[in-house]
Amino acid sequence: MEKRKLLHAKALPFVLFFLVLFLAACERVPVEKKAEKKEAPPAEAVSPQVPPPSGVAEALEEAFVRVSTTAVPSVVNISTTPRTEQGEKSREGRKFHDFFDDLFPPGPFSPDKSLGSGVIISEDGYIVTNEHVVRDAAEITVRLSDRSEYRAKVVGADPKTDIAVLKIDAKGKLTPARLGDSSNLKVGQWAIAVGNPFGLNSTVTVGVISAIGRSDIGVETYEDFIQTDASINPGNSGGPLLNLRGEVIGINTAIISAGQGIGFAIPVNLVKNIVDQLITTGSVKRGWLGIGIQNLTPELASSFQIPGAKGVLINNVFEGSPAEKAGFRRGDVVVSFNGEPVETVRQLQKMVATYEVGKEATVEVIREGKKIVLNPVVGEMPKEENIFTFKEPEPDRVGLVVGEVPDVMRKSLGIEGGVRVESVESDSPAWKAGIRKGDVIVDINMTPISSLADYEKSVEGAKEGDVLSFLVVRKGKHIYLAVKL
Repeated sequence: MEKRKLLHAKALPFVLFFLVLFLAACERVPVEKKAEKKEAPPAEAVSPQVPPPSGVAEALEEAFVRVSTTAVPSVVNISTTPRTEQGEKSREGRKFHDFFDDLFPPGPFSPDKSLGSGVIISEDGYIVTNEHVVRDAAEITVRLSDRSEYRAKVVGADPKTDIAVLKIDAKGKLTPARLGDSSNLKVGQWAIAVGNPFGLNSTVTVGVISAIGRSDIGVETYEDFIQTDASINPGNSGGPLLNLRGEVIGINTAIISAGQGIGFAIPVNLVKNIVDQLITTGSVKRGWLGIGIQNLTPELASSFQIPGAKGVLINNVFEGSPAEKAGFRRGDVVVSFNGEPVETVRQLQKMVATYEVGKEATVEVIREGKKIVLNPVVGEMPKEENIFTFKEPEPDRVGLVVGEVPDVMRKSLGIEGGVRVESVESDSPAWKAGIRKGDVIVDINMTPISSLADYEKSVEGAKEGDVLSFLVVRKGKHIYLAVKL
């Protein structure tokens, strides 16, 4: 018995030793697992796989790619060398460039060259661009998307719409662009511009149509621009503005340098009309009525009894013109042309200019508060001068631009003569005296003013330093104002 107890006592240390080893082994297992977890890379270090676009986004992306791929072969780079006289002028004021000429030879950005874009419209080499791109050019070079270059000749150019047609004799058939329809464009539609801004070939930018029917920009005689925020820069001129179907809806022509995302394109329907004439005859035939016109202000609308202040005021009817033969009179207000409402000078200009020469038109005017319909046969605009466009005359020595007083206005004011103030130059003697637009001058220095000739005689005959007393009628009241020259 004692021997067995002794054996148990001797075995006890070994049992305890193995028990400690077992417990230690059990403790190491979770420690090793924790160490394995620490060695694993953090979750943020693993880049998640971004799923490809789907649905509308994927379709839109594919449309942009398709349009770009289709359009680029139809867009060309145009560079011009100006005539000698123009080239010499372009070098004036370029002293720093001349200094570095030996180190940096003239390249594609040389100021002696003009860069622009163009659109191929036929397989046999007709190209549309802006007139200002090729104006005064002695030499025109067209570079295609495959880098081949050709000399181009001007088939015809129209400065009034800034459209020109070029022709190249290329090897093989070219890839023409598809011309769309700009009559149904809506604000918010996608717009894609393709061109060569700053000589960077085949540049594609995307935006939307910001506005349509923009006029009074002061770029061209006949303006009906598409406005877009698709990025347009110098060198884009003459390039296409496209829709998502890859159709040309406009020709990029102008930007507002002081702003961003404000570019303008000529609607393709107008372009097609001009291009057809330039290719066929080399010139453009435009309609003409033979009237001087100006925009109708609210004050004038009230005096002419025009509701809503909409329409264009006729301030002159030229002798022997289609308008005179049809019975138009000074003071008539044009409110519609062939059923289309007329609200601005630019709008009426475009309507008449694009109308078929020799065809009768239906024009609705308001005369002495009553609507009447006149039917002029539209004539061809004289080539020697554009007397259709109304140009604001320069202010006279007292700072005024005056015109005749329409008969209906004289009757409403109860006066027989006088001249009407059409504009007043700011900070001029007349402005300081208090004369304002819309005033009717009936007397200067106690001398009645019955006509424009009377007014000019009184003003031009005065000496510097003289004080002239003007009697004006304003809103039915007579007021004396002193004008010091």
